[in-house]
Amino acid sequence: MTRGLRFLLLLLLLALPAVAQSEETAVPWDGLAPDEQQILQRFRGTWDQLPPERQNRLLNGARQWMNMSQSEREEARLRFQQWRQLPPDEQQRRRERFERFRRLPPQQREAIREAKRWFQSLPPERRRALREQWRTMSPDERRELRRQLRREFGGGRAPSSDTRPLLPRPERPMHPRPSRPVR
Repeated sequence: MTRGLRFLLLLLLLALPAVAQSEETAVPWDGLAPDEQQILQRFRGTWDQLPPERQNRLLNGARQWMNMSQSEREEARLRFQQWRQLPPDEQQRRRERFERFRRLPPQQREAIREAKRWFQSLPPERRRALREQWRTMSPDERRELRRQLRREFGGGRAPSSDTRPLLPRPERPMHPRPSRPVR
């Protein structure tokens, strides 16, 4: 198994919760700039009751929104629309996954972001092949790969950009799983 795949699959590990929590202070509504208040207007009546962490996340989001171009805002609106169309259980799963990511130490978060950038830089056919190989692995093979990834990339090292296969060749033939139960 190459370092590249190991690092890629580190993305899937997001189950490494970190214990570091930061102390955030509340931001009073009157302490917001007028343009921030305008963007966060719908929270005006409840702003002071929101937990400081939520206030800061909303404020950071408002600041990001102000710095976006029109096309970036349109893209964000589209992503939000897609989010709202997800089933509630999928939204919850993604929230939990994001919270696990957010709790990781900065070095691990950056390593994951780097792996994502690396994976996205691969040609589409290579990404498809890697996803398919991952899907055909047994749960035990996946667990073992995760263990190896934790050992190898726990320090946040980036993958090499070599061209070796990223997943080991299976010792047994892998057949696609049927899309519906076989009777």
